[in-house]
Amino acid sequence: MGAYLLEWLSLFFRWFHVIAGVAWIGASFYFVWLDLSLRKPPQWKADKGISGDLWAVHGGGFYEIAKYKLEPEEMPKTLHWFKWEAYTTWLTGAAMMSIVYYANATAYLIDPSKVPFTSIGAIATSLLFLFGSYFIYEVIVRSHLGKNAFIFSTLIFILLVIASWGSYQLFSDRASFIHIGAILGTVMVGNVFFGIMPAQRALVDCVRRGEKPGKEVAELALQAKNRSLMNNYFTLPLIFTMISNHYPMMYAHEKGWLVLVFVGVITATARHYFNQKHLGHKKPRYLVIPAILTVLLIIWMRPEPIDPAPAMPATAAVTPTTTNSTPTATSATTNTNTDNVNNSSVSNNAATAAEAVPVSASADDAMMDVVHTRCSTCHAVQPTQQGFAAPPAGIILQTPEDLKTHKAKIVTAVQTGYMPLGNITQLTDTERQQLVAYASSL
Repeated sequence: MGAYLLEWLSLFFRWFHVIAGVAWIGASFYFVWLDLSLRKPPQWKADKGISGDLWAVHGGGFYEIAKYKLEPEEMPKTLHWFKWEAYTTWLTGAAMMSIVYYANATAYLIDPSKVPFTSIGAIATSLLFLFGSYFIYEVIVRSHLGKNAFIFSTLIFILLVIASWGSYQLFSDRASFIHIGAILGTVMVGNVFFGIMPAQRALVDCVRRGEKPGKEVAELALQAKNRSLMNNYFTLPLIFTMISNHYPMMYAHEKGWLVLVFVGVITATARHYFNQKHLGHKKPRYLVIPAILTVLLIIWMRPEPIDPAPAMPATAAVTPTTTNSTPTATSATTNTNTDNVNNSSVSNNAATAAEAVPVSASADDAMMDVVHTRCSTCHAVQPTQQGFAAPPAGIILQTPEDLKTHKAKIVTAVQTGYMPLGNITQLTDTERQQLVAYASSL
């Protein structure tokens, strides 16, 4: 019942997180587009303090938009603020992190082949990693280094590269991707809470008091604009990390941290193209470069081909060991996404499975013993693994026909080493090699 209720909580907060995220990202994209698309206003508008204007048509009507350099002539009666989209997105994301990765640290957060954390130790390390990274960001952005765009961007890139590498040394592969996404999300909401909102409050307070904003308020407004633009560049890399748990080929790569760096560069560069386009500068090279990098990434990440396994007697198949065949209890929930918490050497061994341990499709009985012992504890109509109320991703593996149906997913999951989850069923390297070869021959 506990796993069932946790699954409902996970569903609710994931849904709420997506809704809030769409609202926040939509507002971010819109206001950056608006700010970069503003053009010099006619003189009569400039005389009123308007620094830029824009006309648009949407939904059957015309819109006239004007931006004041600082303060309007008088305080409007109704003023819309944009903050709760950001706060709600971060709070629901933190709830998701707690429900999936902290409540189930043994299954989703910890990779004992990297660091044999206790659950409490892993959670404490995760929190320190997240907020420590954010603290370093704030130190940089508030220092004189933050005033130079090139130096600031370079330092932030280096920080994120180090964070990406560091997360892969500490946590499971899937959790590593999520941690980088959580760092980006925390930086973005921190930009809103500690940078953008204080500047807006200072500006609004001046207008309400009937005072002309001074140099200090103007500097705060400029910093707020820069933080908003930084959030805009972080948006696409952040979205990628959030959907990455659907694609273990990305985070399960033995150089997954470098894959993440590549994706960050690709997506941020593509975002730069559109920001330049909003300014009226069409620079296709900022789309060509990401396209080339994407092709290179695909080529670099390609898995080793798996040759069909030659026939061999079923009796030659490796008999699965029964040690700990009923895995130790974990707090795992029925998260519809599986996890990768195995070391990278497994991927290297599995990549040459067909050559190393050839198995024939005639070895059904022997291989199904392995599947029932190592896989079906979770992937069954009624899982016996504690914490699972239903098979992950709805995948049932109890018959050879089931394996054939999910052949592509099985080969990827087992070859990359991200299944079994945390290797809680203790699938051996030899069994892993045989299972890859067997599934590939179906």
